[in-house]
Amino acid sequence: MAFDTLHLALAACLFMGALLYSTVGHGGASSYIALMALFGVPAAVMRPTALVLNLIVSTMGSVRYARAGLFRWRTLWPFLVGAFPAAFVGGMIHVPPEIYRPAMGVVLLFSAARMLWPRELKAEREWHDPPLWLAILAGVGLGLLAGLTGTGGGIFLSPLLLFMAWSAPKPASGVVAVFILANSASGLAGNLAAIGRLPPELPLYAAAVLAGGIIGTTLGIRLPQKWILRTLGLVLLVASAKLFGVY
Repeated sequence: MAFDTLHLALAACLFMGALLYSTVGHGGASSYIALMALFGVPAAVMRPTALVLNLIVSTMGSVRYARAGLFRWRTLWPFLVGAFPAAFVGGMIHVPPEIYRPAMGVVLLFSAARMLWPRELKAEREWHDPPLWLAILAGVGLGLLAGLTGTGGGIFLSPLLLFMAWSAPKPASGVVAVFILANSASGLAGNLAAIGRLPPELPLYAAAVLAGGIIGTTLGIRLPQKWILRTLGLVLLVASAKLFGVY
């Protein structure tokens, strides 16, 4: 199949999005949606395509971070227990975008500022697994946010783990990757009808994000912790800008 210049340019942008987001364990779905919107991809095609690409990157990230010893099941599972049912409920709640988008944008903006600030986070020195009841309760909140915003929820889980010192920065990337994988698989299973809207250019886009994810996870595994935090700050800043409608 021959691809035109527009499709190749979009694939190159998707590659960069996957590289940046996978460095901190994220699948990059929000960046894929924003990029496809910029390139004029029909709305009905964007979400299922982004979900499939998110699943590809998060699956690969989950495997690589786990093999590198940067994953703790004990940290993750209580969040999943709370998030799964709450995400279903959140998906049924209609909140006007003009209300939740700025609110979430502010939260992510403050999180980004803290990650980019030179002060050391406690999670860089010491951390502990979250109390089960509190992690399940937090998972409910994360699930609601995931359902309301149509994301995997990882963009909210990452700063929570680090601000509460519930994980060191690098293992947090592994935890978030598996969290996003589970949510992406659930979302895809719940919307199998959307598979029919996948574009013929999907193999090109999939190859692009896979390549970006391989490079990004390699950097995430090898980079010093402080650079992981700076990268996460940049990712949160980009996500915040999207919620504010900057791009």
